[in-house]
Amino acid sequence: MPAAIELDRTRLSRYLLRARRAVGLEGQVDVLLTDDKTIKRLNRDFRGKNKATDVLSFPAGDFAEGLAGDLAVSLDTAAKQAKRFGLTLEDEVKTLLLHGTLHLAGYDHEVDNGEMAAEEARLRAKLRLPSSLIARVEGPGKRVKGAAR
Repeated sequence: MPAAIELDRTRLSRYLLRARRAVGLEGQVDVLLTDDKTIKRLNRDFRGKNKATDVLSFPAGDFAEGLAGDLAVSLDTAAKQAKRFGLTLEDEVKTLLLHGTLHLAGYDHEVDNGEMAAEEARLRAKLRLPSSLIARVEGPGKRVKGAAR
């Protein structure tokens, strides 16, 4: 995965800790940085959607003490989106990590009335991130249909 070379794991780990704290999410979050082929398989196996996506969230539930859940991020898709939106790969991965962390905390933009989008926008500003993932997918006045979780 050549895109991974551009990423600083220490910086991403520190960012994820800040994002977890900002969201109020307790517990460890494990992150898989992967490719489109793997994330497509995960999306198919766990969500029934046979397509690649940018980020998947897997909440641990109550049975896993000290673990909030897992995130899977496709670096292939993140690199394409970073280029499309004029971001660095690191900023795009951070945006996806925030989005996934909100899902781990129980937010769901597919069924809420904009609560996740509002919280993501607030946290994006607090964490000094560019464009919101939800805002990019939805656009003004649109609801997300089939966006990654």
